[in-house]
Amino acid sequence: MSSRFSGYLLKRLGMAILTIFIVIALTFFIMHAIPASPFSSEKARSNATIAALEAKYGFDKPVIVQFYNYVVNLLQFDFGLSTAWVGKTVQELISDSFAYSAKIGLTAAVLALILGVIFGALAALTRGKWPDKVIQVVTTALVSMPSFVVATLLLLIFALRLKMFPTMGSQPGGLVLPIISLSMYPMAYTTRLERSAMLDVLGQDYIRTARAKGLIRTKVIFKHALKNALGPVVTYAGPMMAYILTGSMVVENIFAVPGLGRLFVNAMLRTDYMMIMGVTIFLAVLIVTMNLLSDIAYKILDPRIDLR
Repeated sequence: MSSRFSGYLLKRLGMAILTIFIVIALTFFIMHAIPASPFSSEKARSNATIAALEAKYGFDKPVIVQFYNYVVNLLQFDFGLSTAWVGKTVQELISDSFAYSAKIGLTAAVLALILGVIFGALAALTRGKWPDKVIQVVTTALVSMPSFVVATLLLLIFALRLKMFPTMGSQPGGLVLPIISLSMYPMAYTTRLERSAMLDVLGQDYIRTARAKGLIRTKVIFKHALKNALGPVVTYAGPMMAYILTGSMVVENIFAVPGLGRLFVNAMLRTDYMMIMGVTIFLAVLIVTMNLLSDIAYKILDPRIDLR
């Protein structure tokens, strides 16, 4: 590993840590700017009971002291106690819910990348012909449709009308439609990226030289063209995960999947500050990490990239 690459890694890691800290600070102070107490919605509780609960959770201390204590606890992987789910820690609830979200998100991401690369390469290799035109029409339609619209249509057609899949994600086979819903937009966008990159690579001099030397078409495509056209797709992997994770907030509620999205919405409805902050910070760390890994993978895939 060169010293320049090591310096690049340290710089990107420092930026990632700074981004996460800013997210933590913004989330914390925005939540504490809300005038309502997380316990004020319980009408049966007296003022003395609410004051005792605020003291238990540390909400009675000055905001800056609360922020310091919260950051110190986060460094020890302690997200605190949930105010809505009594007796449960935030990290325990996140861990239970993330199992569903990870299964949906990772499957949707892999499906989107594989199909996107295949369809993008096919469109580039058949440029101007009917497969290319069909793929472009379909991908344009899918790119213009948000995940919750796709999810609603799939639910109405395949679950309620045709009854091919269950309506709830917690039932056997219930994760199929949420996965398809979340993978459609990334797959379409990846297809467009791969098509554009593939067309650019196929027009390069080294591809024409390889063909002139008599290399078989499949070897030229898979060994030279396809590999060098993956750069934009790898770069998109980080933002794609961000889209899938944020899109799951709505999709999981449509299909009643007990994942992070549904947990976050329930926390909002029950004004659980600790849970809202915990899920937001957890997702931010996940997204920043994925962006960091995609940047590193892009550099490894194409050493010509200028490190700045």
